Amino acid sequence: MIYLNRETLRDKLYACWLGKNIGGTMGTPYEGAQQLNHITGYNSPKGEPLPNDDLDLQLVWLDAVERFGIEAINERLLGEWWLRFVTPHWNEYGIGKVNMRAGLLPPLSGEYRNPWKHSNGAWIRTEIWAGLMPAAPNTAVRYAYYDASVDHGMGEGTLAAIFVEAMESAAYVIDDLNTLIEIGLSKIPEDCYVARSVRKAMECYASGMPWEEAREQVRLVSEELGWFMAPANVGYVIIGLLYGEGDFKKSMCIAIGCGDDTDCTGATLGSLLGIMHGTAIIPKDWQEYIGDNIVTISINMGDNWKLRPLKTCTQLTDRVMAAAQEAARRGGVIIHDGPNAWDEEDLAAFRGRDFVDSMLKVSPYSYRGTYEASSWLLELDREPDIAPGQSINVKITMFNVVSIQQSYRVRWILPEGWQVEGAKHFTTYTNPTLRYNRDSTPDTYREAYAEFTITAPENVEPLNRLVAEVVQNGHPNVAYIPVVLLG
Repeated sequence: MIYLNRETLRDKLYACWLGKNIGGTMGTPYEGAQQLNHITGYNSPKGEPLPNDDLDLQLVWLDAVERFGIEAINERLLGEWWLRFVTPHWNEYGIGKVNMRAGLLPPLSGEYRNPWKHSNGAWIRTEIWAGLMPAAPNTAVRYAYYDASVDHGMGEGTLAAIFVEAMESAAYVIDDLNTLIEIGLSKIPEDCYVARSVRKAMECYASGMPWEEAREQVRLVSEELGWFMAPANVGYVIIGLLYGEGDFKKSMCIAIGCGDDTDCTGATLGSLLGIMHGTAIIPKDWQEYIGDNIVTISINMGDNWKLRPLKTCTQLTDRVMAAAQEAARRGGVIIHDGPNAWDEEDLAAFRGRDFVDSMLKVSPYSYRGTYEASSWLLELDREPDIAPGQSINVKITMFNVVSIQQSYRVRWILPEGWQVEGAKHFTTYTNPTLRYNRDSTPDTYREAYAEFTITAPENVEPLNRLVAEVVQNGHPNVAYIPVVLLG
């Protein structure tokens, strides 16, 4: 177990939100600029922070945690909270919501026909999970994935969120920047654009290259993805952190100076430095310039009475601290009034990409679910489009979560004229040496699957909903697994 002192943790968490507010406010006037900027401070009126969706969305996630508890959080619940409380319809936000309204479950909602799945909307909203699960990056990245996949599927935007999440969670007990970067890199594929952009920033800094030239080198790594994408902007945050050399103001000005999605780069850099060093690193004059308030822009407050009174970074800190008391235990962390305490083995365990490897093993056109007796994974072999007479292959995997053999019977509920070929029953075998954990990756306990071929009739509706009814012998509850195909 890792033990964290309550007051030290609170100071770091408060500094996280202050840094987020400062960076978002400072970067917003330059958002979208594709050229370099040389800034020295604020370019906004004194007295109020500017609104920023980077922070807004995290208030919505906090609301979900407070209502249901951390145990209930998954991509499907967060998707529902997207539809209920998040107002913007731009880019990946809009595509994810349109796909969910059409019946596509996350992460399929973020993957299907989404040219923005490599963009910035997810890695900019990771601080909430790090605050709820400090010093527990292996657990925190799972929640970052749940969050990111709703509107980014399996894209670079999701990998960027996992990278940043690992750094932020680890930063509650590690303040060495290079170590944090290596922990983040250990969580994502070595050849993804995010990893290549981060390594390029590190190479440029180590070579003594000016930050302006480093920015261009990082931009070129993912140039083919286009503008406003996650790999380059995460790289700009790393440039700011490296070239700023621990100076909050210098780091912020460099990161924002790189251009592109500047409110996001500034906000994430500010929050990470706040977590690493606490309020001691926040410049007093910059803090006083915008104060403690939070100004929202992207939340439907009319239907959310719980969020209406949340108006300041202080209030946000208090509420996250209250929720973290229980959530942190999920990652093996105890928040108490005594001193910080951990072993080197605890920190060494922060590294490793087991989770993302298991995530990338499955089809990008997939989604998961649980019911009282078991859990399941549904995978399509391609995008969920279908034409008259066309077929699509489906794989349903059931996971054995108890130490006895389990048998499953499958019955399809179909619209008129649709046909399904495949197994009617299948069996999982025992694995008594492993304990049940709903968050376990598929290869940590025995599993069994059945494959099916779905064929459309001559008349196909714009939206076609099929259901696989899976009955687990000897159990009263039934899994109803939806398959939505778009005509």
